[in-house]
Amino acid sequence: MTPEQALQDIKALADRQKAAEMAAYHKVERPYLGVSNPQLDALYKDWRKETDIPQRIEIAGYLWDSNIHEARIAAAKLLTQARIKPDQAVWEEICRWVPMFDAWAIADHACGAGARRLFLDDVRLDTVEGWTQDENLWVRRAALVITLPWTKSTHPKPEELAQRERILGWAAGYVNDPEWFIQKSISWWLRSLSKHDPERVRRFMHDHGTDMKSFARKDATRLL
Repeated sequence: MTPEQALQDIKALADRQKAAEMAAYHKVERPYLGVSNPQLDALYKDWRKETDIPQRIEIAGYLWDSNIHEARIAAAKLLTQARIKPDQAVWEEICRWVPMFDAWAIADHACGAGARRLFLDDVRLDTVEGWTQDENLWVRRAALVITLPWTKSTHPKPEELAQRERILGWAAGYVNDPEWFIQKSISWWLRSLSKHDPERVRRFMHDHGTDMKSFARKDATRLL
């Protein structure tokens, strides 16, 4: 399996009508092929059977650099894996993509891949913290999306709890950001956390809720 073959596999499934519908939905100017996520899932699972980690990184990088919507999604899916050792090259490839984020769907898939690398090596939070000050709203948003695993523990260990507090500090720094997608990222993080630590979410809302947009306040607390 070569990078060129992988891209050709995606192009072979192109559907012109669906591509037009996807372009209208995502509203970001780039090539769309009209290939569905289930179709991409079948492709990347086959690619994995034929490749090792270095080959997957090469394929993912090639697909990402094509700028085709489905190719970028497939690149992220290919690198979304729990156990990868060593994984530094995978993390570096995902970080290479981050400054190019410009749409929620692609960014969310990439963050899903990055979250697995991040949660297994929390030193990388230092890199993510730098994203919180980026001019690109999608990069700022990614700092919360990629750290969603820290919302999912009901009984976190002390070090995990400290990391959670660190990330909540980033969220607190976002509450005055008027961008809809930034506000949504705050509410998404808090809503996820509310399933496991509702009292911490209540404290956050007491301290910062009045500075959030009303839709974000409602979304953050709707499971409480």
